[in-house]
Amino acid sequence: MLLVLSAEQRAHLGCLPRAGAAAVGELGRLAVELLRRGAAPRACEAAARKLNVGVDTVQRVVEGLTYLLTESCKLMISEIDFQDSIHVLGFSDELNKSLLQLYLDNRREIRSILGELAPKLPSYHSLEWRLDVQLASRSLRQQIKPAVTLKLHLNQNEDYTAQVLQTDPSTLLHLIQQLEQALGEMKTNHCRRIVRNMK
Repeated sequence: MLLVLSAEQRAHLGCLPRAGAAAVGELGRLAVELLRRGAAPRACEAAARKLNVGVDTVQRVVEGLTYLLTESCKLMISEIDFQDSIHVLGFSDELNKSLLQLYLDNRREIRSILGELAPKLPSYHSLEWRLDVQLASRSLRQQIKPAVTLKLHLNQNEDYTAQVLQTDPSTLLHLIQQLEQALGEMKTNHCRRIVRNMK
C-alpha cells in the first residue's frame, strides 16, 4: 500500500534537500520528539542554527517528516512501499536511503507513541439480564406488559462500572438485528482493510 501525500505535505518535505541528507537524522529526531512531547520551538531554533537554514524551513520539514512517519506507521507500510511512496518526491538516492533508515529505526517507537495517544474506551466485562412481565394492575386485570432489564458491566483501566438499561422485547430484537448486521458487515473486504489500517 502506497502512502499518498498531499501538495502541502510534498511542499513541506520539499524543503528537505536544502537541509541535506546528513540532517535527516537530526530532523527525524525532532519529528519523533514532536510526537513524544509536543512542539519544541527552542529545539527547532537550535537545529536551524546548526544546519544553517531558516527556522520556518526546519519547522516545515519536521511537520512533513512527522506526517510521513506517523502515517507510514499507522498503515504499517513495508520497506518497498515506503521507498515507492517517497520516490515520487524526487529526492536523491542518498536522501531516500536516509529517510528509509529513519523510518525503519523509529517505526516501533512511533507505533507505541500512537498507541498511547489512542483513546482508552470501556470494554465489555459481563452482562446480567432479567425479564419482567406485568400481568395485571388495579385498573386492568388482564394485560401483558413485558420488559427486559439489562445490567452491562464495563471495564475501563481496571475501573469497573455498570450501566442499567430497560427496553421492551421488540426494541431488543431490533437492536440484536442491527448488531448482527454490523458484525456481518465487518466481514466484508472493505471493513477488513479499514480495520487493518487502523491498527
